[in-house]
Amino acid sequence: MREEYDFSASKPTPYAKQLKKQVTIRLGVDVISYFKSLAEETGTPYQVLINLYLQDCARRERKPNIVWS
Repeated sequence: MREEYDFSASKPTPYAKQLKKQVTIRLGVDVISYFKSLAEETGTPYQVLINLYLQDCARRERKPNIVWS
């Protein structure tokens, strides 16, 4: 390995917008159970499934239908 590297000609990564950020979110036990069972069926980690679902909601600009009684 070199002691120093020259990054003066480097370019920003085009994938920077695709990076993920770790957040803390409180989800219901039933929601977690649902996605975990779906994860077992599909072989995909449940965190990935939750992220895919939320991405789909964001793309379609879905808004929650909340009715307060």
